Amino acid sequence: MAPTQTLPDFYATKLHQSLPDLRRGGGHFAVFRLEDFPAAPDLAAVYGRRDFYKIMLGTGHATYHYGAQQARLAPGQHALVFTNAQEPYSWELHELPYAGYCCVFTQDFLPAHTRLPPTDLAVFQPQSPCFFRLDTGQAAAFGALFEKMLAEQASTYALKDELLFHYLMECVHGALKLAPAAPAVLAGSRLVAAFRGLLAQQFPIVSPGQRVKLYTAQAFADRLAVHVNSLNRTLKAATGKTTSQLLAQRLVQEARALLVHTDWPIGQIGYCLGFDEQTHFTHFFKRHAQCTPTAMRQV
Repeated sequence: MAPTQTLPDFYATKLHQSLPDLRRGGGHFAVFRLEDFPAAPDLAAVYGRRDFYKIMLGTGHATYHYGAQQARLAPGQHALVFTNAQEPYSWELHELPYAGYCCVFTQDFLPAHTRLPPTDLAVFQPQSPCFFRLDTGQAAAFGALFEKMLAEQASTYALKDELLFHYLMECVHGALKLAPAAPAVLAGSRLVAAFRGLLAQQFPIVSPGQRVKLYTAQAFADRLAVHVNSLNRTLKAATGKTTSQLLAQRLVQEARALLVHTDWPIGQIGYCLGFDEQTHFTHFFKRHAQCTPTAMRQV
């Protein structure tokens, strides 16, 4: 798998400059027009993870590859895309120009203005909708919001960081209105958030020596100091899935990425994901992915 791209890497490759200290504290945030990048975009960017978050509003002929999925844009179509620091992704441009906007920010930008980390927002959670096709009117509305960000970024207003944060959240909530309604979170939302935090901390797997530490429902319940049945009921009410189902979903997602984008032995991948025996990993993967690890690697 390609190494994780850092924010300094992004500035060096896309803007031909070092990472500036644009913030006076509380993380990093910056917004750009895609047309203003001095370097011509790669038609096929490297598939991999980033250590920062990005929101992109784009128009053009391209395919977005993320996790085990892909979404294709025909010429003239518009999309709003949210990328997180957990799922690998890349853009494949079929022709130029590809126009629009993007903003990038670090993990610590949101908590400087709210108690919510990015992973608490649905658009930045694995397996949640992150690619939104827009009609012309919707694209124009989001475009106007990005133009506000650009204008504020260039201003001398003393509290512009606060305003940029609100524009960012307006973009997030605008996208959430486009997404299918999610199940209402009932009592136990703190437990749900704590479980998601523990699950997210274990990924991504970036080296063969790394191994998940919590790979059973009981292990999560023990760490959260609750009975496993209580954890299951709470997660089922909030997400529609049990602890084991949510864990299996995330393990399969990581397994797909490692099988396709690394040359690690299948047994080693299974070990990293908590399986002591390759046969157990193969059985688990086949049951949840409807194909064997070998077949996934040959796709």
